[in-house]
Amino acid sequence: MTSMYFTEEHNLFRKSLQEFLKKEVVPHIEDWEKSGEIDKSVWLKFGEMGFFGINYPEAYGGLDLDLFYTVILLEELQKINSGGFAAAVWAHVYLAMTHLNAEGDETIKEKYLVPSITGEKIGCLCITEPFGGSDVAGMRTTAVKKGDTYVINGSKTFITNGVSSDYLVIAAKTTPEMGNKGISIFVIDRDVPGVSATKLDKLGWRASDTGEIAFDNVTIPVSNLMGEENKGFAYIMQHFALERLIMGINAHARAEYALDYAQQYMSERTAFGKTIDRFQALRHKFSDLHAELDVCKNYNYAVANALDKGEYVVKEATISKLQCTKMADEVVSQCLQFLGGYGYMEEYPMARLFRDSRLGPIGGGTSEILREILAKIIIDKKEYKPAT
Repeated sequence: MTSMYFTEEHNLFRKSLQEFLKKEVVPHIEDWEKSGEIDKSVWLKFGEMGFFGINYPEAYGGLDLDLFYTVILLEELQKINSGGFAAAVWAHVYLAMTHLNAEGDETIKEKYLVPSITGEKIGCLCITEPFGGSDVAGMRTTAVKKGDTYVINGSKTFITNGVSSDYLVIAAKTTPEMGNKGISIFVIDRDVPGVSATKLDKLGWRASDTGEIAFDNVTIPVSNLMGEENKGFAYIMQHFALERLIMGINAHARAEYALDYAQQYMSERTAFGKTIDRFQALRHKFSDLHAELDVCKNYNYAVANALDKGEYVVKEATISKLQCTKMADEVVSQCLQFLGGYGYMEEYPMARLFRDSRLGPIGGGTSEILREILAKIIIDKKEYKPAT
């Protein structure tokens, strides 16, 4: 049924990516999960293979491929069972780099996007603040224009790659009295004076670094502004559709991994003289979970197809993240239950998967916020439009 979206070239790409991950990433995952640090040499290998440039223009070293290559990348990253490593990749490629490509001028693209595609530079996106959470419009970080510079003060938190990245894409208020209409987007080098980061200790996603970042009179040139001043909120909202769809795809992929593992385990584990996949209570629950996964996966493919064609899919992507992350949490929890006591043991994959999956309904906009956004679209007939 899903073959309508994937060509033979897509399938060959998937096999190549699987082999790459098995050779270059999987052997190191346990070390990275324990240390909380990813060896930067792996980013250069990703760059050499072109994985960071999948959907970026050839002019900057990208491959300019359709969105289903991105779907494949996201799905396969979830199946190595390290939500943290996967997050470090997609936060760089589809959060930071998305803004560079969409709002950066030629100078910024040459300085940041080109080395981002090769893996020489890794980025992070800084929007969430300690007192704001999902309230993007309520941010307090400011960027005050002084001559040919901006002076930035404030803080950001829960930033993936927030400690180890080479540059930061940051949202700040340039005209605070205008509320959400006074936000702008900037790119900042990590080593600029006044930038400091503290690593946060997390429940899951332990391979990636998540940081709280402070900006103390950080002075940057006016040329580091991306896009137009005071249009940052529209840029952020526009790109949220991709971020939410990514998290929806991540969710269906990790649910699929969990079910595949549980099915294999259940076919081998015996109790009362037969394998546990023969017990009706387990078989029927497994079937329910598989059905929920299938609905979510095919919905995500349809939304990805629409987005790839240039449609504005804010509503659909919001539904994707809301429903798929809820589904994934249920699937992973039940799969852990299928394994019984072994599901609770760290040497089996479900314990880590359980922790990593829990961030799904929180990151990129909590489920509560997403429900309110959908209520505004469905009930209040609010229209969200692309940035112009």
